Amino acid sequence: MNLPNKLTMLRVLLVPVFVLLLLWEEGAVQAFRLAALAVFCIASFTDFLDGQIARRCHLVTNFGKFMDPLADKLLVCSGLVCLIQLGQLPAWYVILVIAREFIISGFRLVAAGSGVVIAASWWGKLKTVSQMLLLMLLILKLPQMSALTRFFYWLSLLLTLLSLFDYIAKNRRVITEGGM
Repeated sequence: MNLPNKLTMLRVLLVPVFVLLLLWEEGAVQAFRLAALAVFCIASFTDFLDGQIARRCHLVTNFGKFMDPLADKLLVCSGLVCLIQLGQLPAWYVILVIAREFIISGFRLVAAGSGVVIAASWWGKLKTVSQMLLLMLLILKLPQMSALTRFFYWLSLLLTLLSLFDYIAKNRRVITEGGM
């Protein structure tokens, strides 16, 4: 397993640590929230780092193309679900984000059945970054950041929808032809 794939797997392994820290005492202990934020930031940075290393060192693999987006989904969706429990996000928002992720994963599975790997698009990458920034702001839970938090809430929702429509438009053959 190459270094970028190890970083992807590290991100997966950090998810339960992040969730445990964020939900500790229902998120009421600020020290645990800050520790959760630190773990989330480290995990998010591995997303950037693994991609950079893979492209720069020509270590892009099908495993990485498949697992990297799944690791991102696991990290982000875990955080979003936790924030429902903490009363910071409405369930409809998280359901919409998770539904988008299932649809894109379905596209990838059907394409993979035909031997085609659908890599992440720029819209999908921007969506992930905006969601990660939103999560960081929500974990911080600072009243003076409420306008910025609201901005990233709506931006991440818009990018979630745009990236979904982009994937559907670019990969509609997956649905119409049952493969590529």
